[in-house]
Amino acid sequence: MSQGRGDRSFFLRASRDIEHVKQHGRRLSTACFNLLICRTDAQTTRVGIVVGKRFGIAVRRNRAKRLFRELSRQVRGELAADHALLVFPKREALTLSFEKLKHLWWATLRRQGVLNSPEKS
Repeated sequence: MSQGRGDRSFFLRASRDIEHVKQHGRRLSTACFNLLICRTDAQTTRVGIVVGKRFGIAVRRNRAKRLFRELSRQVRGELAADHALLVFPKREALTLSFEKLKHLWWATLRRQGVLNSPEKS
């Protein structure tokens, strides 16, 4: 797994930034997560992960956040600039292997035009 150093500016943490993506982003749904994509004026793409209490106990919520943080770090170098992504994991994400979830993540981002490189998995 990635070390996670220098990730503070990569992840959306401020509630005003998250609310902006909720209000202006386009929504898409997969079997394992919902994703909101919003254009921004920033030079980099940032990712936010939102897991509510309805998801389950704290152990599961934290695991879902860790999974999607790692997926986001792995795709970080391939992300096109000026986007904000907001991920809402679903419970089904915890039932898939990491490789299958990674493939779904890459395929979804590629389909939405958020990745710079057309081929990678």
